[in-house]
Amino acid sequence: MSSEALGLEFELDESSELDERSQRILALERQWWKYAGAKEQAIAEMFSISPTNYYQLLNTLIDTDAALAHDPMLVKRLRRLRTTRHRARSAKRLESEA
Repeated sequence: MSSEALGLEFELDESSELDERSQRILALERQWWKYAGAKEQAIAEMFSISPTNYYQLLNTLIDTDAALAHDPMLVKRLRRLRTTRHRARSAKRLESEA
């Protein structure tokens, strides 16, 4: 199923250093999801990979300078969210060890 069929707007930026798949991943991350599981379904339909593999690709992608140049606000927000989640997990781990 295409991104258009899922209601996702996507226009390939030929001037970007990112390939089409990377641009589609960032386009998917720009969306807001109303229902639980909707994003995971979109991931499976658009990329034919598991959500776990998708998030591994996303985390690698947001660490690149090309992704930052392509969509700086989105990439910075995703990096902040990742850092916040990592800190929360670390704090929980430290609490359980004490």
